[in-house]
Amino acid sequence: MTMDKPKKDITVFLLYLFSFLLLWEWLRPLKELTDTGHLSVFLAFIFISLMMSYFGMPVIPSALIKMIFILYSVHFMYYEGTFFSTGWFGELIKEVQANAGFVLGTEWDALTNVFRTLLFFILLWLMSYLIQYWLINRKQIFVFFFMTMIYITVLDTFTPYEADAAIVRTVISGFAVMGMLACYRIVDKELVKKNLDSVKKWMVPLVVMIALSVGIGFTAPKADPIWPDPVPFITSYNEDSGSSTVKKVGYGTDDSALGGPFIGDDRVVFEAEADGRHYWRIETKDIYTGKGWVVEPGTEMPISFYPQQDIPLQPFEAGVKTEQRTSKVIPKIGYPHIVYPLGAKQVDAPVGNRVIEFSLDPVTEKILSVTDGTAGSIGPYSVTFDNPIYMMEKLKAAGSNGFPPADYASSAFMSKYTQVPDELPARVKELAIDITKNQESWLDKAKAVEKYFRSNEFVYDQSRVAVPEENQDYVDQFLFETQRGYCDNFSTSMVVMMRTLGIPSRWIKGYTEGEYKDTLEDGRRVYEVTNNNAHSWVEVYFPGVGWLPFEPTQGFSNSVQFEYEKKDSQTQTDQDTEENKTPEAPKKPETPEEQAKSNQPNNSFSDGLKKAGTILKTNMKKIMLTLLVFAFLAAILYKLRGKWMPSFYILLYKYKKDDKYLEKAYMALLKQLERYGLKREKGETLREYAIYVDQFFSSKEMRRLTTIYEEYLYRGSANEGVWEEAKKHWEFLIKKASA
Repeated sequence: MTMDKPKKDITVFLLYLFSFLLLWEWLRPLKELTDTGHLSVFLAFIFISLMMSYFGMPVIPSALIKMIFILYSVHFMYYEGTFFSTGWFGELIKEVQANAGFVLGTEWDALTNVFRTLLFFILLWLMSYLIQYWLINRKQIFVFFFMTMIYITVLDTFTPYEADAAIVRTVISGFAVMGMLACYRIVDKELVKKNLDSVKKWMVPLVVMIALSVGIGFTAPKADPIWPDPVPFITSYNEDSGSSTVKKVGYGTDDSALGGPFIGDDRVVFEAEADGRHYWRIETKDIYTGKGWVVEPGTEMPISFYPQQDIPLQPFEAGVKTEQRTSKVIPKIGYPHIVYPLGAKQVDAPVGNRVIEFSLDPVTEKILSVTDGTAGSIGPYSVTFDNPIYMMEKLKAAGSNGFPPADYASSAFMSKYTQVPDELPARVKELAIDITKNQESWLDKAKAVEKYFRSNEFVYDQSRVAVPEENQDYVDQFLFETQRGYCDNFSTSMVVMMRTLGIPSRWIKGYTEGEYKDTLEDGRRVYEVTNNNAHSWVEVYFPGVGWLPFEPTQGFSNSVQFEYEKKDSQTQTDQDTEENKTPEAPKKPETPEEQAKSNQPNNSFSDGLKKAGTILKTNMKKIMLTLLVFAFLAAILYKLRGKWMPSFYILLYKYKKDDKYLEKAYMALLKQLERYGLKREKGETLREYAIYVDQFFSSKEMRRLTTIYEEYLYRGSANEGVWEEAKKHWEFLIKKASA
């Protein structure tokens, strides 16, 4: 059964009129936001199309009139001469053919204005037909009304177009059309006879409702927005190149505006063959602006050097103990810069028929590879570096007991690496002073600040990360408001706090060691470094020693080696003598008769209670002290449960063979991950949470374990021995989550 078309009365005319007004709202912003001209011509085309539909004109005559109108309009806009001449029409045909080739070749920028105008007319033709279809056949227009509202509000938010009046006009037109269409649907469904009285009973309340809604909207007081402006949040996704793509994790050159979320990227950047784990440096930046890091331009000229020549860097003072090592880098992405460990001495690359040299920026310490005079990527290369072993005594001496001297403290070096903006909130320095108030040396102060970020108040997160407002400091926001972020938040905050204490520090960018893949025959290990391993950390300078790395970010740790000086021989001898001292011989045991005699009770029960009370009273301080010690130890164990609980879980479940322990072990892992700081959000599925955990640890273990767990739990079809299969993934993760 087909619906009857409504008769051509005043209500149908109003339907078309308000629909025309809705279409008009789509064209109004074009005059302000684009260089589109002759909007009146396009409005006339829409009006004619709707009127022909209203009067029920047949399809073929209606299409001919529309085509003639389009051709006449194109001639009016772009061509000279009379409309009935054939010359301009031939040019139009050729232009359409040429632009058709551009469309097939996806060369959208090459389309001409004439062809764009024709496409725009076709779009308006389609929209007017859809309006007629929604009005007459479906009697529903909510989808188009909703799309119009989204279109207007998006333009109002992200463009200079002011849509206050447009929203009001759209609401009036949309509500009017939807109200009248609802009336038609009720009439058709209930077989109600439509007359003037029935129309009044429906239309009068509709008009009153719209008028009241608009009136209240104009006159009622308006509250301030409850959501911040989304534009800074969305623009924070832009990559360094300024493109509009979503920001992904990885190395970028622009650090002037830190903050905002990013998504993971497991694309491999390079593989490394190394004797052990170490971070890979790319560059450092020295000026903190309150929003991010920049480099003072034009301060020093680049320094050139060739393969196997010494790199002109001196990260350590003379006399620092080092071990020479070599790591090999196999690039997978053609970056022009070199990645290298702290203490790099030489870069060796196969030359062949090419002329290879390297260019070092002495300010950022970034090394570029230059081939035949042009900066570009090179193939595999080896980096020889001095791995430092820091003497604790020298580190503790730096910055304490009047060292370094006053002339050093006033040097240009100190001025550079203790720079903070004048607008830095005072509470940042106050917090740094409070954290380090009980520490004397620079080393102890740096460790105290580093440890502060490992507290449970700070959470590592890559997605729910705030962007500082215009008058808000990046570090201040992280320390006192959000306490949630990733490496840039942690590292920048530590550098700034150290600088407020007058301790020279700098911000380092590069990559972590990556994920272990294999072991070579010579014992060297192969690591895979992806964009997910992009990282930033801290280096603090100690006079007489050099730069020392620190890692404040939750879930990360560096591989710094420390060494203590040996005690003198006399002290060591005294200690050995004390440890090897023979204990006193025990007293001779009593004979059985003596024991029996001594065990006979000589006092009554009441006397025993009095004696016990006297003992308690006499030793109350010792008992209370003992209880406090036990309570303190219990509190420490509870506070540090994130460190020892993984070992307990491994001992509890590792040697179990029954598959039923998979579920218990998985639940224990979830609790440990939450203690570690990787909190599972409410409503988040296990697979979504597994992806989040793997992004944090740069692994695939959580997804594999979750897949096995879900198969065992829900499908019931897992093979026997599933816990043995899942155990290696579980143990890897439980160890990783050791806080």
